[in-house]
Amino acid sequence: MFFGISMTVVGWFARELWAAVKELKVDIAKLREDLPKEYVARDDYREDIRDIKTMLAKIFEKLEQKADK
Repeated sequence: MFFGISMTVVGWFARELWAAVKELKVDIAKLREDLPKEYVARDDYREDIRDIKTMLAKIFEKLEQKADK
């Protein structure tokens, strides 16, 4: 009798774990799909900021040349 009850509890626990794992897999798949839409990769961000700084440096250089004239 004790064996039957313990196996029932173990079976229920295993089923709950399996359901949780399946739900986590769905959540991770959704996160992988949504993440690129909402966030920018660090390397892309750094590259874009470097480009902006380069453009600003050129603008400031042209302004300084105009001011010197």
